[in-house]
Amino acid sequence: MGRDSADVSAARRASLWVDTAPDRAQLPRLERDVEADVAVIGGGIVGLTTALLAQRAGASVVLVEANRVGNGVSGYTTAKVSSQHGLIYARLRSTLGPDAVRLYGQINEAALAWIAERVETDGIDCDFHRRASYAYVVADSGRDEIEAEARAAKTAGLPAELVAETPLPYPVAGAVRFDDQAEFHAGKYLYALTDELLARGCDIFERSRALGVDEGGRCVVETDAGGRVLADRVVVATHYPFLDRSLAFARVHTERSYVIACRASGDLPDGMFISGDSPTRSIRTAPVDGEELLLVGGESHKTGTGGDTEQRYRNLERFAREHWDVRSIEYRWSSQDGITLDGVPYVGRITPRSRRILTATGFAKWGMTGGTAAAAVLAELLESDVRSPAAELLDPWRLTVRASLPSLLKENAQVGLHFVGDQIARRSAPRCTHLGCKLDWNSGERSWDCPCHGSRFAADGSVLEGPAVEPLDLESSD
Repeated sequence: MGRDSADVSAARRASLWVDTAPDRAQLPRLERDVEADVAVIGGGIVGLTTALLAQRAGASVVLVEANRVGNGVSGYTTAKVSSQHGLIYARLRSTLGPDAVRLYGQINEAALAWIAERVETDGIDCDFHRRASYAYVVADSGRDEIEAEARAAKTAGLPAELVAETPLPYPVAGAVRFDDQAEFHAGKYLYALTDELLARGCDIFERSRALGVDEGGRCVVETDAGGRVLADRVVVATHYPFLDRSLAFARVHTERSYVIACRASGDLPDGMFISGDSPTRSIRTAPVDGEELLLVGGESHKTGTGGDTEQRYRNLERFAREHWDVRSIEYRWSSQDGITLDGVPYVGRITPRSRRILTATGFAKWGMTGGTAAAAVLAELLESDVRSPAAELLDPWRLTVRASLPSLLKENAQVGLHFVGDQIARRSAPRCTHLGCKLDWNSGERSWDCPCHGSRFAADGSVLEGPAVEPLDLESSD
């Protein structure tokens, strides 16, 4: 079954969505001071959608992006547009209650509907297709979990059904099917939002990393390009907040996941799939040049602790070849996302006292709908301090001692162990410019990764992902 074809080492080290997105000219750097009602930091799905909603509401908006718009985490997703976020609903029902489950489902279904409407109304050519989504288990021991998930999701009003079979080429012990979900080409969609923002007069600056935000009489966003944004309100949509006043580093941990895109002969599965077994496997197809590619993802681990990350890709290749006639592996990429203490994103004020700076983080690898839902909440908060039920659910400061303190202590104890232990065990490794943790070399992505808070740096020391904003000084690393 395709054993003589090129293996994963020959694949392009790029996201399918970034590599096949339409060519476009670079947007300018922010080399002068500009003013706006709202400054949005980050050009992914949260930032672009928030900027568009705010602009439609009548606000003037400036958006700054550290790299290229759409080329961050949002461009390295599996691009599933779904309210089915793995096996989350039964867990949320037990921890947050049935009302929270119902609301979580509603806001993600609304996000799916909003994206679908944009695609249809605006004529966005982004390979948007409706698909059934399946969360499944292979082991019989997971059957009870699947049944509980189906009950929780269906009770919450979601399009969920318990099924015994899926279109996958191997048997499952059970699955929850969500009908009328969707998939799309993330790059094409994000570029379409960018084009609409530019057409509406939004100033967008690329290659302009925000270094800090001064929240005085008026907010001032400092950038490494030399220019500043002066704004009444600021939205930090940088995936992981780079402003430590959010305390995200104490309440959010990051995990990396890996994806390969394969050419395969024979029938490919009709639908989107995520396993509840370990190791997780995420599966979908994507049209490229008239042919459907098979996307297989998984191999999740906490950032900076993945061991031989090249092996992660080999594991995905082995799985793909076991079940499909793989002819070649065209792309390989990885990404990471933040996970909150209770599994629900943090969207709202960056501190309990802040009225001018908002943020969003912690989408637990479901950023297409989660990020769109977050943007809707952020847009509401930009207009009014009166919070909707959705804003209450996603409030970053909903933390309660009884529900979250044990997880908070465990998370930060692990970070502390890394910080102290690594000073002794890995004296030659460079230190993260965020809070000084020793970095781990990621062989699969050729990057320095931080096990404490998820910052990543290229081999030359430049920042790939925050919360760090300063590059590494590799010459002085001990």
